[in-house]
Amino acid sequence: MPRVKRGTKRRASRAKTLERASGYFLTKGKLHRAAQEAVERGLKFAYTGRKRKKRDFRKLWIIRIGAACRTAGLSYSKFIHGLKAAGITLDRKVLAEVAMADEASFRQLVDKAKAGLGTAG
Repeated sequence: MPRVKRGTKRRASRAKTLERASGYFLTKGKLHRAAQEAVERGLKFAYTGRKRKKRDFRKLWIIRIGAACRTAGLSYSKFIHGLKAAGITLDRKVLAEVAMADEASFRQLVDKAKAGLGTAG
């Protein structure tokens, strides 16, 4: 079986790692082993960060919708339940945008939710 030395592949892999680590502090941006550890750690944080981002934005939208609902005299949970009962299927991202940008339209949504609550029970 022929001997494999992996010259170009190894160089390319190391260059890729060092490219990702450019700008890291001291040896983490220059030496391969330290850079490899730092890059793996960074990629791990990036993965969990992408998952957290979804959570954090949903939390923010709920806070914004809840604040707008309270000014209209309704709790967040009753507002969402009323919208579902009224057959309005807007997601929280859109509802939060409407609550922030257009108060009159949000008032109409609150009125429809209250009407939906009246019919739901």
